[in-house]
Amino acid sequence: MANGGLQYYLARLNIAEKLIAINLAIFIITGLTSALLGFSTDSILYWFELPKDFFAFLTKPWSLVTYSFFHAGIGHIFWNMLVLYFTGRIFLNLFDNQRFLNVYFLGVILGGLLFLASYNIFPTLLNTNTSLIGASAGVTAVLIFICTYIPNQEVRLFGLINLKLWYLGAFWVLMDLIQIASGENIGGRLAHLGGAFLGYFYARQLLNGRDIGQGFSVLLSAIGNLFKSGKRKAPLKTVHRRDRAKGAKSGVDYNKETRQRKIDAILDKISKSGYESLSKAEKDFLFKAGKED
Repeated sequence: MANGGLQYYLARLNIAEKLIAINLAIFIITGLTSALLGFSTDSILYWFELPKDFFAFLTKPWSLVTYSFFHAGIGHIFWNMLVLYFTGRIFLNLFDNQRFLNVYFLGVILGGLLFLASYNIFPTLLNTNTSLIGASAGVTAVLIFICTYIPNQEVRLFGLINLKLWYLGAFWVLMDLIQIASGENIGGRLAHLGGAFLGYFYARQLLNGRDIGQGFSVLLSAIGNLFKSGKRKAPLKTVHRRDRAKGAKSGVDYNKETRQRKIDAILDKISKSGYESLSKAEKDFLFKAGKED
């Protein structure tokens, strides 16, 4: 019963909330493994963190993604997951799960690549012993994406002040630039900027009608198919579909197409006039559509 309840709860989470749950689970498991089994945290992180040395990275290429699931402490994971939760809610009111994953993980990857490049190019960083962990690059990509896509949309911070999203995005990037100038966590801040650039570029391209994440979507789908189990029953399904294809489209297919056309029309309106130009009914429709995807 308890297991069924947990599965039901997890199934109701949106994709951002599922990522938060995974990050929290990994953080707790890593801490328990260290405390109860005697493994040092560093020995665990070694296999998943992104090293600064390019040749060390070649021995564990998976670290370009896995580094984002590990955090240095409670404060580190708390703020990352808090921002991911609120930005994810806004993002998923506009787009589906797949596009969220595109922006998030492309931000993680570009942030990691910029980290690697910086520690192998800039002389002042060459002798620094460090590695990269944390979801900040992906979180920053999602944040800057929505700040770019709907810049004039206002959000209420801490229940005290209304702020346009582009102000928030500009402040976020400015803080990273200031901390780089002060010499604090340079590699991590550069990774944030890599995520920020990805989020900005993705949103600008999408506003121009081009989805730069389509190839990444295909890659994720191919990886997902490798882990799917069960036998295919293509012949039976094909015969059934041919019989139905001779007649009119089913009600389900028609409703899906109608719903998608309405979503596309609303997104076109946002790209031309901004999110604030939507009526309450349109905003409610987008919110419900985001929950269903």
